[in-house]
Amino acid sequence: MVSQDRISRLAQQIGDRLQGASQAPEEVQKGVQQVVKGAFDRLELVSREDFDILMDVLQRTRARVEALEVQVAALEEALDRNASPEAEASEPPAALPSEPNPSPEEDAGAGETDR
Repeated sequence: MVSQDRISRLAQQIGDRLQGASQAPEEVQKGVQQVVKGAFDRLELVSREDFDILMDVLQRTRARVEALEVQVAALEEALDRNASPEAEASEPPAALPSEPNPSPEEDAGAGETDR
């Protein structure tokens, strides 16, 4: 929201420009336009055209995101359906007997030869 201070300064500047009312109306109008334009520039406003363009881009992006969310949900559901029967049908393979791992003390001497 615009602060009262800014509005007061804007009104003061416009009043200063209008005090020279003896000037040509075109000069007064140009002066007021400059003050108002400067105030709007400081407010960082966008034009209606730019706003409409950005709204269109936002709506298209939002629609694309929603479509991708639906697609991802469908893919996740298909993945879950495909993974469930395989998990039930396949059992983990039986563990093969392997050599016991050497303890760290036994492993410390590995690679060394008696001299």
